[in-house]
Amino acid sequence: MNITVVGSINLDLVASAPSLPAAGETVTGATLARHPGGKGANQALAAEKLGAEVCLIGRVGDDAMAGEALALLEEFGVDLSGVETDIAAPTAVALIAVDPSGENQIVVAAGANHLATPEQLPARIETALVVQLELPIATVEAAVGRATGFVCANLAPAAPVSEQLLRRADLIVVNEVEAAFYGEILHHGGGRVVVTQGARGAEMYHRGVKVAWATPPAIVAVDATGAGDAFVGAITVALLEGMEPADALRFACAAGAVAATRAGAQPSLPTRAEVEALLAV
Repeated sequence: MNITVVGSINLDLVASAPSLPAAGETVTGATLARHPGGKGANQALAAEKLGAEVCLIGRVGDDAMAGEALALLEEFGVDLSGVETDIAAPTAVALIAVDPSGENQIVVAAGANHLATPEQLPARIETALVVQLELPIATVEAAVGRATGFVCANLAPAAPVSEQLLRRADLIVVNEVEAAFYGEILHHGGGRVVVTQGARGAEMYHRGVKVAWATPPAIVAVDATGAGDAFVGAITVALLEGMEPADALRFACAAGAVAATRAGAQPSLPTRAEVEALLAV
């Protein structure tokens, strides 16, 4: 299957700390790691590793961080012909604090991501499409408007979007906080809506009616960064393959669970064999 992802590309700076800071608090004793990230790049790599042929459209700066941010995408064969280099802004950076239980706090400096414009998009997107909201909303909406096939909209981070986007999406994925932000308007379109609930699993709705649910396999969480993006990539692949809703949710929950057992966003994303092995336990 062929998927186009229009989305963000970041370099993640991850501080693994004894605890997450409260407002105004300084926490010491952390260790620092650098990983490729960004919701768009993460979801593109997740889908590629699970069996799709993926093209990523995004933007990076003309700097050394761009090479780091794109390294794993290149290694696993994601098509980067749609990634443009911007001389006016740096590659985006995410500052991530992670505690021993895997919970995290994230601050993103959007950099070149916020300079991605509709002019960067093809006139028609004839593959399946995955979008998130870490690019300018006008660019996201333009991508959805040019799509001719299946559209997955991961409405994260939560931000106002048009009713046309909500109605056009065949699949909307949100977490509980994002679902509360949007409210009932999520269910006004004809597509499916998936609400993720972290370690408690996920639920799928159609026109406001719950049609499927699943819980993830038991794992020891190390870092939740990237688990949600693994879920989005996996649920898109599963539904495009024709899996029934409950099976697709179980597959996606398992992908997110594998990702949570490893540090970093893209380094944690699972292969198809790893997801199937966890489901078989």
